[in-house]
Amino acid sequence: MNHYKDFQYPLENIIGKDNVKIDEYMKNHTSFKVGGPVDILLTPETYEQIKEIIKFAKEKDIPYLVLGNGSNVLVRDGGVRGIIIKLCKLNNIKIEENKIIAQSGALLSKVSSMAAKNSLTGFEFASGIPGSIGGALTMNAGAYNGEISQVIESAYVLNSKGEFQTLTKEELELDYRMSAIIKYGYTVIEAVFNLKKGEQEKIYGRIDDLTNRRKEKQPLEYPSAGSTFKRPAGYFAAKLIEDSGLKGVNVGDAQVSEKHSGFIINKGNANANDIIKLIKLVQQTVKEKFDVELHTEVMIVGED
Repeated sequence: MNHYKDFQYPLENIIGKDNVKIDEYMKNHTSFKVGGPVDILLTPETYEQIKEIIKFAKEKDIPYLVLGNGSNVLVRDGGVRGIIIKLCKLNNIKIEENKIIAQSGALLSKVSSMAAKNSLTGFEFASGIPGSIGGALTMNAGAYNGEISQVIESAYVLNSKGEFQTLTKEELELDYRMSAIIKYGYTVIEAVFNLKKGEQEKIYGRIDDLTNRRKEKQPLEYPSAGSTFKRPAGYFAAKLIEDSGLKGVNVGDAQVSEKHSGFIINKGNANANDIIKLIKLVQQTVKEKFDVELHTEVMIVGED
């Protein structure tokens, strides 16, 4: 039962009718292609609308969650109570000399592409990461020896007091899959990246190389949330999983990828419960065999 439906019309007054959806299934908004309905899904178009939504949610004691591209989130089958604020419509990207200013909902692949078009190097590592700027900054996303902390200059955020503020690179406290965004409950609005001038041919060559490596080694043909587990200190999650004999193991249509053991994939008709059961099986088996705890990189939200 949707206990928050009565807030539909006040929210429509804040962001417009077209940006409010009731009982929207999250399987349509996550890369895993699973997940039950959220009570209210909002897609704001301005920074002020984000501020007003969060202020309203806090005043009315409505739980809320900010979502980017949904590429690092697993929504349970019972869905999410309250509000999800999806920032996909805030996706502008600007170039100012060697800097890129990108809104929170801009896709990493688009930012990487625009950098390449303008002969700016340093963002190639992100060309194949399926997330958005906000999510990538929150998690300090990285791949192939590159990560957000290497190129970020500053971020414009909404803080827990409902005020806009600019955070320097140091104030963002970026670490492995951790940041001040998580620690202090900030909402990323936009980010400024400081890149270097490079040779366009070499930049495109690097992107092509990384694209080919991903296609060869990652199960891109199936829905997933990328690497399911964080890298444990001193180990590689995929190797631990493979050495535990779990490659190809499945629960329903959820499977430990035969191509890359670090990925759990949806073979077609998996539900969130299948994926969560498989995650727990992997964690339990690796713990028993190697006495190493695997923690999920993917964020699990909602209720059964």
